[in-house]
Amino acid sequence: MTLDKNKIRNVAIIAHVDHGKTTLVDGLLKQSHTFRDNQAEMQQTLIMDSMDQEHERGITITAKQTCVYYDGYKINIIDTPGHADFSGEVERTLNMADGVFLIVDAQEGPMPQTKFVLQKALELNLKPVVIINKIDKPAARIDEVKDEIESLFLELATDESQLFYPIYYAIAREGRAGKTTELDDDLHVIFESIINDIPAPDVDSDNNSAQLLVAALAADNYLGKYCIGKIFRGKLKKGQTVKILQKIFNSSFEDRKLGRAPSSVSENDELRIINSKIDQIFSYKGLAKEEVPEATAGDIVAITGISEANIGDTIATGDNPEALPTIELEAPTLSIYIGPNTSPLKGREGEFTTSRQIAERLEKELETNIALKIQPDGLGYKVSGRGELHLSVLIETMRREGYELEAGRPEVVYKEINGVKCEPMEDLTIEVSPEFVGAVSQELGIRKAELISQEITTTGSTRFVYKISTAALIGLRNNLLTETKGTVIMSSIPSGYKPADSKYKPERNGALVSFETGVSTAYALDAAQARGTLYIPPQVPVYQGMIVGLSNKKDDLDINVCREKQLTNMRTHASDGAIQLTPYTQLSLEQCLDFLLDDELLEVTPKSLRLRKRQLDPIKRKRENRAN
Repeated sequence: MTLDKNKIRNVAIIAHVDHGKTTLVDGLLKQSHTFRDNQAEMQQTLIMDSMDQEHERGITITAKQTCVYYDGYKINIIDTPGHADFSGEVERTLNMADGVFLIVDAQEGPMPQTKFVLQKALELNLKPVVIINKIDKPAARIDEVKDEIESLFLELATDESQLFYPIYYAIAREGRAGKTTELDDDLHVIFESIINDIPAPDVDSDNNSAQLLVAALAADNYLGKYCIGKIFRGKLKKGQTVKILQKIFNSSFEDRKLGRAPSSVSENDELRIINSKIDQIFSYKGLAKEEVPEATAGDIVAITGISEANIGDTIATGDNPEALPTIELEAPTLSIYIGPNTSPLKGREGEFTTSRQIAERLEKELETNIALKIQPDGLGYKVSGRGELHLSVLIETMRREGYELEAGRPEVVYKEINGVKCEPMEDLTIEVSPEFVGAVSQELGIRKAELISQEITTTGSTRFVYKISTAALIGLRNNLLTETKGTVIMSSIPSGYKPADSKYKPERNGALVSFETGVSTAYALDAAQARGTLYIPPQVPVYQGMIVGLSNKKDDLDINVCREKQLTNMRTHASDGAIQLTPYTQLSLEQCLDFLLDDELLEVTPKSLRLRKRQLDPIKRKRENRAN
């Protein structure tokens, strides 16, 4: 049975990180009776977060599609990430929506990513609906947040009609919402808002030709590649012959490796047309896909059999197929070197270790992670993305898949504007308790950040807004977490470019570097711990040139952490006592990347993270340092 497009609603859930997007989707899935009462999902939270890293980090990394049925309407829901580093996921999936739910925390109010995602939605002329969530917080300031949202719309609206938007209130964690702060016992008003406030898809029902814009890709071992997108015109049927329309400028991985951005595509670019055939069409229902014989304009579907298609391509039928506008993306701001492991311990812990295997994995990542770009760089590749978290999630994913690699220090991606070299800037928001204001001000002063505003929030904490270069932002989060005892709340979004001034030079003490190859001993580490902070425990393999700690002094220090106690007949009371080692500092992947200087690398394997010098030989390293 063909579904009437007026009975379809496509809505994206957008918000700043941790404002309750995925939790609201949980409630919509459960209260629409998508699951049976005895299904495990009814007892779960954050149902849409399916990746291990999403559960561990407590954030959404990739956009997800789901579908619920309510009162005869098919409601396609797109859950998007809230972190600025994954804004490429937001940009590609908003093309499938006809309206958005903008969720705002009743205490925090609009935050940096709130502004970014709302701006993208308004540029696409999507109908906004505002939900003020977490109104049960003791420090909720609902009236002030409403005023702040109004100011944000005044700043970003591209049309006067966008200034008129409905507002609802919710406690998504409890599955309750209402038109006023007196909430109902369920999410009935949210379902009614989707039906009444979100428009039906504005699509062409012409059955002589069809158009679908590929906005996402998925795969499984049984059916292979799925092309996911919204049908903008006509119908698609199982077994139908179709044409894949690719803008040549945007079609190949070579373009992406050379840093040619999809946003540079023009309407005059030449099309590559590939004939293909639809094997199966799947519609969404809850977390599952169900096969359908055909799909109509306005619906979001997954198609198999179109293996040559990539994100941004158009799947079309008819004698004169037309390509839809490609998905435009913001440019990357950070890059990092990723190449095969070259340490003396290479090949011991990973399954995939060669440059060719790493290249194939990165090219596969480009199919779905469209905000990335890669370029050949020596033995490896220069991988560019939106931020430290964006890049570290990729590295961690490869590590868990069995890849062994080495990574360099994150570097800023500069851009030439009117012949002037420019660096990316970011708007940084920091919230801390009063006792840490001095530490934050000192750290941001060192990094030459410009203070835009400072205010006391209703909870008594201090909120700073800075403008800071992306280069100076590297390593800031970990430093502030240390200085504020883990209590700082910070977020940032890109805010354009400015002419590059003197490059920010990170200040760090020297490294403790092993000059012996072997196994670390408690005896040697006991002597070494007086020289600085240790990053390794006893009985781990080390090699010459491996970084084993942070020195107390500014210069690097070569030490022997493999020395064993000599066995003699001489005994003293002092030397025969048990060795008491201070617990070593175990660095996370992000902390390791922040630690790196230009002459250092991070060895990443499925089992270990090892910091090392690029030049392992201490004599050659000192000679190179003198030459520089």
